[in-house]
Amino acid sequence: MTKQQSKVYIIHENEAWVDPLFRSLDALNVPYSDWFINNGKLNLNDVPPEGVFYNRMSASAHTREHRFALELSESILAWLDFHDRKVINNRNALSLETRKSEQQLRLNKFGIATPKTIVANNTLDLLSAAEELHLEPFIVKPNRGGKGLGVRLYRSIDELKSDIKSGETPQSLDGILLVQEYIKPKDDRITRLEFIGGKFYYAVSIDSSGGFELCPADACNVGDVFCPASPSGEKFHIIENYNDHNLHRYQEFLEDSGIEIGAIELVTDATGLPVAYDVNTNTNYNSRAEELAIGAYNGMFHIAEYLKAELFKAMN
Repeated sequence: MTKQQSKVYIIHENEAWVDPLFRSLDALNVPYSDWFINNGKLNLNDVPPEGVFYNRMSASAHTREHRFALELSESILAWLDFHDRKVINNRNALSLETRKSEQQLRLNKFGIATPKTIVANNTLDLLSAAEELHLEPFIVKPNRGGKGLGVRLYRSIDELKSDIKSGETPQSLDGILLVQEYIKPKDDRITRLEFIGGKFYYAVSIDSSGGFELCPADACNVGDVFCPASPSGEKFHIIENYNDHNLHRYQEFLEDSGIEIGAIELVTDATGLPVAYDVNTNTNYNSRAEELAIGAYNGMFHIAEYLKAELFKAMN
C-alpha cells in the first residue's frame, strides 16, 4: 500500500464512543478506517497497512458482551509494534488501562500521590488486607474494571465480612482486587484532567455523589446531565484556568507509559492535596460541559486535529 493511501485506523469496540470522533475526522477530511474489534482473527504473516493507528480499546469491553476484544487488540498492537507502525496509546498504555495496581506504582514513580492500597486475590486475603489497611471507610475495586463498575465503598470491616459471607464481594476479570483508602471528595466532586498529544488540554469537575460510575461520554449520560446539588447545576463542568503544580509530572508519567491521549482522575484530600486514583486511556468528553465553558473546547475535534498531524508526519 502506498503512502498516498495511508489512513488513520481507529481500533475500538464501542461505536457510540467513536461516532463523535468520526464526525470530526470527516469535517477535517482525514482518511480513516473503522477497526471494530470483537470476534475476529489476525494473520501474523500479513504486513499492516501504512498509516497511524489510534487504540481506543476499552477495559470495560466485557460489559458490552465483547469479552475477548481487548485480548485480540493486544495481539494486534504487538503486531503493529513489530512492524514499526505509529500507534497512539500503544500496548503499554492498554496494559496499564487494565491493571489498576500498576497504575498506582507508575504514578508513584513520578512523585504523584495515590491512595493507600493493598492487593488481594481471594476472600481470605481480601479481609486480611482490609484489616491491615486499618482505615474506615475503605474501597474495594477490581484491578481490571472500567467505567467505575464494580467499585464498592465499605463503611466498616463488618460490611465486608457480610459480603464475603454472602458471596457478594466485587469481582475482577483477572481475579485481583484492590483494597484502597477512601478519600471523600471535597464538595462531592472529583477532577478529571484531559490530555491530548501528551499535553494538558483541560480539567473537568465531576459530581461524584451518585457513585463511582463517572464516564463523561454523552452516551453514558443520557438524561443525567443536571445535578441540583452542584453550584453550577451541572454534573460536569470545565474548570477554567486550572492550575496544578503536578501538571509536568502527569505529562512525564503519560509519556513514560505510552499514553498520548488519556485522562487522570484526582480527588482532593482533607489537606488540599490532589490524589490520583485512576488513569483512563480510552477517554471521552462531555459535549454539554464543553459547550457551556468559557473557552472554546471540543475534545474529539482536537483529537482529530492531532491524528491529522500525526498522519501527515507518517506520510512524509
